[in-house]
Amino acid sequence: MLLSRIIRSIKRRYAEYKGGEVYINYLRTQGVRIGKNCTIAPPKTVQIDISRPYLIEIGDQVRLNRGLTLMTHDFTTLVFKNLYGEFLPSSGKIKIGNNVYFGRNCTVLKGVTIGDNCIIGFGAIVMKDVPDNSVVAGIPARVICSIDEYFEKRKKKSLEESLELAREIKKVYGRKPRIEDFKEEFVFFVSGDEIDKYPELPIKRQLTYMGNCYDRWLHSHKALFQDFNAFLDAAQVTDDEK
Repeated sequence: MLLSRIIRSIKRRYAEYKGGEVYINYLRTQGVRIGKNCTIAPPKTVQIDISRPYLIEIGDQVRLNRGLTLMTHDFTTLVFKNLYGEFLPSSGKIKIGNNVYFGRNCTVLKGVTIGDNCIIGFGAIVMKDVPDNSVVAGIPARVICSIDEYFEKRKKKSLEESLELAREIKKVYGRKPRIEDFKEEFVFFVSGDEIDKYPELPIKRQLTYMGNCYDRWLHSHKALFQDFNAFLDAAQVTDDEK
């Protein structure tokens, strides 16, 4: 019995040390159901309750971020024991659908189902079910918009943020922004059939990391600006000062 506990402890510590797929596979061996293409933050930064691993089900393409807590039970019966002399167990399943992203420091409590295609905002405490195609945030978490509504908001806001980024580079470093400064913002000046023109950008890696839209993007994406210079013109970034 002691030897078995030691071996289990070594396996757990090794999986936590390695992280990534090694840790995900360890959770699977414990009984946690986890789908394909999931990513997890370093294990020391998350708390996944495996006291009842069979109560956790996670779909495909899920990002488990830093500070995440999945709690399938609680010990509120401590108060009941002292007050009423009774012991009442408390546990419940956690089910997370496909294509779900957690911001940092989120908590999901027992008995919660999160649907497909959801974004869970930074610091949210999820205490009740989340429907498909939803964005939730807050304490307790509540639906703030649909995924379609958020997508449309982000399209507009992303452009504003990218132009501001160009202006800040010029302001802080006193130079004209360079193509390699825009490892994510390239979408506004690179069309899908033009990626060979920009070898300095990690376009394929960005489009395949934690979800793959590379082939679709190549065939369908049309950049808002004709080229990098047109993007900088829109940001009103002047040439380097002489």
